[in-house]
Amino acid sequence: MLSIKNLHSGYNGNEILHGIDLSVAPNEIVAIIGPNGSGKSTLLKSIFNLCSVFSGKICFKGKDITKLPTHELIFEGISFVPQGRQVFSDLTVRENLEMGAFIMQDNALVQRNLEAVFKKFPFLKEKQNHYAFSLSGGQQQMLAIARALMQNSELLLLDEPSLGLSPKMMKEVFEKIVEINREGIGIIIVEQNAKQAIKIAHSTFVLEDGKIALQGGKEIVHNKKIKEIYLGGR
Repeated sequence: MLSIKNLHSGYNGNEILHGIDLSVAPNEIVAIIGPNGSGKSTLLKSIFNLCSVFSGKICFKGKDITKLPTHELIFEGISFVPQGRQVFSDLTVRENLEMGAFIMQDNALVQRNLEAVFKKFPFLKEKQNHYAFSLSGGQQQMLAIARALMQNSELLLLDEPSLGLSPKMMKEVFEKIVEINREGIGIIIVEQNAKQAIKIAHSTFVLEDGKIALQGGKEIVHNKKIKEIYLGGR
């Protein structure tokens, strides 16, 4: 579904990623873990054209999307949920979801997508007329993910979806991500909670200093380096 070849990217002329090679198969969850400053978020932003790509190639479903404008990437079927639960606080839940579909001209399709999202997130239907600021942190994160799904996503980019959540809500968010994936949506998840990310992912890439240091399937959790650095030696 997605192929990244020899990607060099960064900000304001400063290179953060140094030759990244990565692929995502259809219906796959790929986890990106690594220390702070390793380039995890930059990788997602490179795919979504929110930073500068200096060289390399990004292809989605066989099409070269390197440097394709962000709004066109949405039409291609790629959605991005940035970290920090960025919702429109002073809009209602329903209005937030409708904002996710602002690029769509087909009102009937928007309504179908809204109904599908309400089916997937029943509490959002119950709270559709509540302002987003009244939701808990975990509910706001769910709303941000649901808003992205309004765009007919085929590939979902998630940046630190568990950041700042309680253990209970974190568990619910990860369960929802798996459920979304099982419905046929590919996912790239950047996550500090390495153990949970590896648990739900089909493949995991470890970034260090802008390069891929390790990659593997679920067995990567047993790697000595992963245990010592990311899992506290467990």
